[in-house]
Amino acid sequence: MLNKPMTTSQTHPRTATALAAVERAMAELRRGGIVVLRDEDGAGGLVASAESCGPRTLQRLQGLAQGAQVLVTTRRRALAIGMEIPPHIAGGMGETNMPITLDLPDGVPVDIILRPHEAEPDATRHAALRHLSRPVASHAPRIARTAIELAKLARLLPAVVLGPLSRDPGNNRRAWAREQDLVYVDTADVLSYEETAARNLQQVAQARVPLEGAENARILAWRPSDGGKEHLAIVVGEIDPTEPVLIRLHSECFTGDLLGSLRCDCGLQLRGAIAEIARQGSGVLLYLAQEGRGIGLVNKLRAYELQDDGFDTIDANEQLGFDADERIYAPAATILGRMGIKRVRLMTNNPEKISQLERFGVEVVARVQHSFPANGHNENYLRTKALRAGHLL
Repeated sequence: MLNKPMTTSQTHPRTATALAAVERAMAELRRGGIVVLRDEDGAGGLVASAESCGPRTLQRLQGLAQGAQVLVTTRRRALAIGMEIPPHIAGGMGETNMPITLDLPDGVPVDIILRPHEAEPDATRHAALRHLSRPVASHAPRIARTAIELAKLARLLPAVVLGPLSRDPGNNRRAWAREQDLVYVDTADVLSYEETAARNLQQVAQARVPLEGAENARILAWRPSDGGKEHLAIVVGEIDPTEPVLIRLHSECFTGDLLGSLRCDCGLQLRGAIAEIARQGSGVLLYLAQEGRGIGLVNKLRAYELQDDGFDTIDANEQLGFDADERIYAPAATILGRMGIKRVRLMTNNPEKISQLERFGVEVVARVQHSFPANGHNENYLRTKALRAGHLL
């Protein structure tokens, strides 16, 4: 009943190269290295993660940069550490979480950006905050925006050190990066990475996996051509793609799905969806690799710490500098398309999932209610989803 998996040869060479370049850049940021960014107009910059870079990386970045290094974060992150943002750079054209550039004088540690939730920062951090200049408009806004996106893709906090490079109209920056033993990536490849990776998902494995309550089940593994994040399709029963298929889009949740955390309802939703699909005879649960609404497990744990300080789920993500929800559903639409599924009955309480699937060409013929009672620990979590995220609970 399933389409034949797409083979590697069907991936355009340029696409594969672009995906691999972004994947290498993500790994370089995570290990504390420097990445060279260049946009189509020739603007460039050296980028290091404020979270993972050390003194030696900063010293090298300063030596290679062609101008003073700056600290770039998101508007929400800047507000979280107490910065006053002038109206002219406070977020025009609907950008409520635009990149904000801060001067970074010598001696000011980059890690002042990492702990915005401290109610009473120590005297050293207070002094460092006072020495940060007021936010200024970036001289290369596309580079700044791309640097923040790259940090997010790497599941790091959206805060980077940026060293400017001179304009490169002759497109020689890649060769220069190679000479300096630095990872190079184009801004266009970073900004299109998630949807490009989604379009290039390939089925790489499948196996029969009898599940509790759904013994006639198979798991199909899908991987982008760069070898990045893998998504799973749990197929229960024999689906008929000519009819609307019962499906559930489930974002992975290590704490809820595996450990049975009571802070959320994810584990109940996962097991409840599989049981309901089995009861109705057939369907698909897509298990999507986008932990913590797309911010990653480590950042989700940081958000939990903020929630313990009184922030709700949305505010906690925004205090860290992220959007309230960083997930995308292009991978889900691609997998459904590869499986020949064009019309679905969607198990969800989230209207955004409906609109996202329809945006990518999947017809949602019906919404199937999928909610569970609060447990004494997740009332605020469920209330926030209903009142602030528009979930139909």
